[in-house]
Amino acid sequence: QVQLVESGGGLVQPGGSLRLSCTASRFTLDYYAIAWFRQAPGKEREGVSCVGGSNSSTYYFDSVKGRSTIFRDNAKNTVYLQMNSLKPEDSGVYYCAAAYLKRITTVEAMCRRGNYAAMDYRGKGTLVTVSS
Repeated sequence: QVQLVESGGGLVQPGGSLRLSCTASRFTLDYYAIAWFRQAPGKEREGVSCVGGSNSSTYYFDSVKGRSTIFRDNAKNTVYLQMNSLKPEDSGVYYCAAAYLKRITTVEAMCRRGNYAAMDYRGKGTLVTVSS
C-alpha cells in the first residue's frame, strides 16, 4: 500500500525534544518535497516546515524557526523533524505531506501556500503533547 506514515510523537515536558519521522511506503521520497504541518484541537491547521529535494532547501514557519530542523535521509526513505525547546503551544497532531518536486516552484512557495490537500500523499498524523 502506497502511504506516508508519521511516527515519533508522544508526551514530552516543556523544554524537551522530539524527533518526528515521515516514512514513505511503496514509493520513493527522493522525488518529493515534504511538508510538515500540525493541528491542535479547536485551532486551525498550521504549517511547520518543508524540505525540497535536498537538505539545503528548507523553510520554517516563525513559530518553530530556530528550534526545529527538518532533514531528509533518502537512504531510509524518511524525512525527519527534530523539534527542541518544545512549548505547550507546540502540542497537536503533526502530519506530513509529499508533493512531486517537478510540480512545485520553490519550497518556500509550497510551504507558505499550505495546500496540503492538493499534495500527492498525506499521512494520518502523530500526536505531540507538550505538558508538565
